[in-house]
Amino acid sequence: MESIIEFKNVSKEFEGNVVLKDLNLSVKKGEIFVLVGPSGSGKTTSLKMINGLIEPTDGDIYFNEKRIKDYDIQKLRWQTGYVLQQIALFPTMTVKENIDVIPDMLGWDKQRRSQRVDELLNEVDLDPEQYRDRMPSELSGGQQQRIGIIRALAAEPDIMLMDEPFSALDPISRASLQDLVIQLHQKLGNTVVFVTHNMKEALKVGNRIAVMHEGKLIQCDTPEEIQKHPKNQFVKDFFDETNDEVYTQTLETLIDGGYYLEAQPADEMLPSLDIATSLSEVFDLLAEQEAFTIKREQKIIGTIKRSDVFRFLSQEE
Repeated sequence: MESIIEFKNVSKEFEGNVVLKDLNLSVKKGEIFVLVGPSGSGKTTSLKMINGLIEPTDGDIYFNEKRIKDYDIQKLRWQTGYVLQQIALFPTMTVKENIDVIPDMLGWDKQRRSQRVDELLNEVDLDPEQYRDRMPSELSGGQQQRIGIIRALAAEPDIMLMDEPFSALDPISRASLQDLVIQLHQKLGNTVVFVTHNMKEALKVGNRIAVMHEGKLIQCDTPEEIQKHPKNQFVKDFFDETNDEVYTQTLETLIDGGYYLEAQPADEMLPSLDIATSLSEVFDLLAEQEAFTIKREQKIIGTIKRSDVFRFLSQEE
């Protein structure tokens, strides 16, 4: 598969501190490429070099076989979507105005921009009639980040950069938006470079993962290979540390902690789960469902809500 981004012998120093050391990697066109590692590993510095926010001290970075330094940086950034942890929607602009800001700069006509806004809002299950004229302050954190994602896609960029995009969100919203990135990628076939400090997130969203530590690339491979064959003890320990055991617990754990409401009468319209269901399965369901009933031996014994699970996970994490 053809590469869209290449790092060749890239190093970076800040005031005498080496933050990247002889980095060599390539991002293939049409993949989700994840940079993962602990704080200070150099992953965000690497990401910011792709759109020229940081320049390397040594080495070269190539975008479509042309050195980044040889581009008109402003035009390059228009070809690059960017999603930050701090969402960063313009607070005095409507949802529509936030989404079409780059297409407007690129000279798209009004009809084309409006059509693109509505198309993208529908992609993330936000009704255009209901949301296009809202202000960012009227949206939840998860909704704001959805707008941030489609704003980055609005001008049909060649590549999308995502820097810890979901780390400030609650676990339910984070799982839902991870699914969204995967779904949009499958539909659009776009190239995504995704930075995270969480191996669990990296394993879920990445086609390939680059594990970084202290400015060096330790291992770059598919999620399956990294799980089966970690290159060294650091990779193994990092994977084990972020593969949180809380998600292997069951609904019974929550019930023992008092996190459920008795259903009197039982709401037969809600989906039901057995008390032995793992929290990992519960977590996936709650991305779409506000509440469900719990069964023991085929009998409904209670109802549990999204807020109950989030409260439990917040205490455990």
